[in-house]
Amino acid sequence: MERVSSNMLTNDSQFYLRRHERNQADQMNRITKQTKINELSDDPAAASHAVQYDSYLKRLGRYEKNALYAEDHYRQVDGYLQHANEILQHVRELTVKGATGTYAPEDLKYMGIEMNEMLKELITVANATGAEGTKLFAGDKAFTEPFRTVEGTVPGGNESMVVRVEYRGAGAARNAEISENTFAVLDVGGGEVFWAEKMQIFSNYDASNYRAENDASIFVDGHEIFVTTGDTVNAIVAKINDSPAPVKAYVDPETRGISLEGTTAHLIRLEDQQGSTVLQDLGLINFNSDANAPNWNPTARVSGGSMFDMIINIRDALFRGDQDFIGSQGIGGMDLALNNMGGKMAEVGARMTRVSQTWSRLNEEIPNVTQALAREQGIDMATAITDLKMMELAHKAALQTAAKVIQPTLMDFLR
Repeated sequence: MERVSSNMLTNDSQFYLRRHERNQADQMNRITKQTKINELSDDPAAASHAVQYDSYLKRLGRYEKNALYAEDHYRQVDGYLQHANEILQHVRELTVKGATGTYAPEDLKYMGIEMNEMLKELITVANATGAEGTKLFAGDKAFTEPFRTVEGTVPGGNESMVVRVEYRGAGAARNAEISENTFAVLDVGGGEVFWAEKMQIFSNYDASNYRAENDASIFVDGHEIFVTTGDTVNAIVAKINDSPAPVKAYVDPETRGISLEGTTAHLIRLEDQQGSTVLQDLGLINFNSDANAPNWNPTARVSGGSMFDMIINIRDALFRGDQDFIGSQGIGGMDLALNNMGGKMAEVGARMTRVSQTWSRLNEEIPNVTQALAREQGIDMATAITDLKMMELAHKAALQTAAKVIQPTLMDFLR
C-alpha cells in the first residue's frame, strides 16, 4: 500500500506531466515527418501494409525506368534496321537491273562497285554503337564488334574488297524487368538480324556407335542441353529437338552423322561446355569456339548464308557478268534477306509497343499505390495540428493544477 505524503503528489504530477510532454513530442514528430506511424506499435496493421506498399512502389519506380530504357533502346535499334532495310532495297534494285540483260559488262562492273559500297555501309550499320557506347547487334557481348570483315582481291575488282564477314557476337541474353516477374529481351543478335537463309550443318562423322563418355553440357543457340553418360546420337538429337533452340536435329540416313537445320534464318551457334567435347566428337565444330566466329569442323558441310554473303555473291557475279546467277540466286537471296529483315523490324516494333504500353500502365498504377501508402501512413495535418493544440492546452492546465495542488513545504521556505 502506497504511503500518502507530499512526495506522492509530486511524483504523480511529474509522471503525468512527462507523459503529456512525451505525447506532444510524438505528435510533433508525426507532423514533422508527415506520418502517423513513428513506431510499429503505433498501428501494427497499418505499418505492415505501409511497408508492403512502400516496397512495391519502389519496384514500380524501377520497372518504369527499365521500360523507358528498353523503349529508347528499341527506338535506336529500329532506326538502324530501317536504314539497313533501305540499303537492302537499293541492293535489290541494282540486282534486278543487272539481271535484265540490257547492260554492257562495263555497266555491270559499275553496278558491282556501287554494290560494294552498299555492302560497306551495311557492315557499318551492323557494327553500330548505341548511345551508351555498346554495340547494338552484338548480343550480350556488348563491347565486342559483332561483325569482322576479311578483305581480299575479287576478279574484276580494282581494289581490295570484303570477301567474307564473320559474326563474333552472341545471342540475345540481357533482359529488363518491366513488371513483376515479367521481362523484356533487350538484345537483338546480329546473327539473327543480318541473316538471309536457314542454316544447315551436316556432319560426315559416322555416329552409329557413338556413346557419351561422361556427363556434359552443350549449348545450341545459347540454350544449355545436358548430355548424360551413355547417351547415343539419337538421344542427343531428341534432346536438341526438345530444347527451346530454333534448330531441328536429325541423323542423316546416308552418312549416319548428326545434322542440324535452323527453323528460322539465323546463324546457328554451337558450343561445348568447358571440358566437354561432345560437339567436337560428333564432327560439328573443330574446337570450343566460345560462340565467336564459327569454327566448323573442316569435314562438315555448312550452308545458309548471311545478308552480307548474298551481297558479296551478287557483287562478284556483276564483276564477272554472270547475269543468269544474278537473275536467279541473286534476286532469290535478296528476297530472303528482305523477308528476314522485315520480320526483325516487326519484332522490334512489337517489343517497343509492348514496353510503351507497360510504361503507360505503370504510370497509372504508381499514383494508386502512392495513394494507398498515404492512406496507411499519411497524416491529416488539420486534425494533427488540432490534436497538438489540445495537448498543449491540457499540458498548461496540468501545470496550473499542479501548482495549486502541490502546496509549499518547509524546504521551500528554507531555500
